[in-house]
Amino acid sequence: MKKINNSYKKSGVNISLANKLVKHISKLSKKDDKKRKRFSKIETIGGFGSLFDISKLNIKDPVIVSCTDGVGTKIELANKFKKFDTIGIDLVAMCVNDLIVQGAKPLFFLDYIAVGKLNINKTKKLLNGIFKGCRISNCKLIGGETAEMPGVYAKDKFDLAGFSVGLVSKKKILNKEKVKANDIVIAIPSNGIHSNGYSLVRKILEIKKIDIKKNKFLKRELLKPTKIYVNEILYLVKHNLIHGCAHITGGGLADNIQRIIPNGLCAMINLEKIKTKPIFLWLKKMGLEDKEMLKTFNCGIGFCVIAKEKNFSKIYKYAKNNFKPYVIGKIIRNKNKIVFNEKIKW
Repeated sequence: MKKINNSYKKSGVNISLANKLVKHISKLSKKDDKKRKRFSKIETIGGFGSLFDISKLNIKDPVIVSCTDGVGTKIELANKFKKFDTIGIDLVAMCVNDLIVQGAKPLFFLDYIAVGKLNINKTKKLLNGIFKGCRISNCKLIGGETAEMPGVYAKDKFDLAGFSVGLVSKKKILNKEKVKANDIVIAIPSNGIHSNGYSLVRKILEIKKIDIKKNKFLKRELLKPTKIYVNEILYLVKHNLIHGCAHITGGGLADNIQRIIPNGLCAMINLEKIKTKPIFLWLKKMGLEDKEMLKTFNCGIGFCVIAKEKNFSKIYKYAKNNFKPYVIGKIIRNKNKIVFNEKIKW
């Protein structure tokens, strides 16, 4: 049989380059640990499994909460602009923002990066964003996987996925049973599109033949990293100020709010109260109907919390200036879990 003069490297997979990346991640992890004293000195980067020390966590009757997510086709815009240092923040945000919906404190994070051809400089920028997202969330990147997959992805293409784990005391779990009639629905602003609806955004750009590289407004807005709500929501949970909350992602207000509404109750939302943002006005001007906007985008609301009306002043007082909450609805008795009234003022 004729010998094949070939190698794994020639087939498109560079193991030595991947090993260099692991060493870089390990250095970043150690540097990050020195800045933050919350975490133990257990080194996990490069091992077969990732370790996290929970012995010093003072949580009574702890319950594990886990989430996994990605950032969708926002990746294509990151590639187009060659801006890779913020998409990692999006990845962490999409995971930890789901964790905190149930009142869980994020503990650790793992990433999965798939590429057509490993580019060390690009991947380092992606990882810098992931580390930054973890710092904002006060959780630790403890491991992950970088897969070089020639033939599956083109040379310059990549995909991201994340996995996060948190803990919550059994008594502190936020679930739909805590939501009561006469509670109010409070909106916490987004800082833009976040990480949902980008396939539609890209389709609009294609149809309208818009060169986003020449449009400063779109270039700024479309790659804004997703807002991370960990500190705000965990404060509200700690002080028993809310009964439930929803991360407004794909499916918009309707699909996400109704996930936390118990049978027999309804979130009656006044759309006229929504304080939308310039990027959504731009999308609306592109010809999208209100119904499509509401089921695809957050429309200016990144998170919703449900609370007693008397707690609103305390919730408002804690919020940061750019993300001040406001009331958009009320919980009533109704067979429908969500009802929209009025129209958004774009």
